[in-house]
Amino acid sequence: MPRVCELCGKHTHFGKKIARRGLAKAKGGVGIKTTGVTLRTFKPNIQKIRVIQRGTVRRMRICTACLRTGKIRKAP
Repeated sequence: MPRVCELCGKHTHFGKKIARRGLAKAKGGVGIKTTGVTLRTFKPNIQKIRVIQRGTVRRMRICTACLRTGKIRKAP
């Protein structure tokens, strides 16, 4: 199953982690140099919880942002 929120559609995003070294010119150095670029992923915090939806109880994958804002009602 993919890591996707069933309410808002939040999913994994991709980005880069940039490694740098050196001292900034404004601080008296010769400038900051990029020494490496690594691909990385930004994963949402998805929880599998029991929810009341249309009078029935079912399991859903919900991100914690939707859970905190009260978009869904948890089953007792």
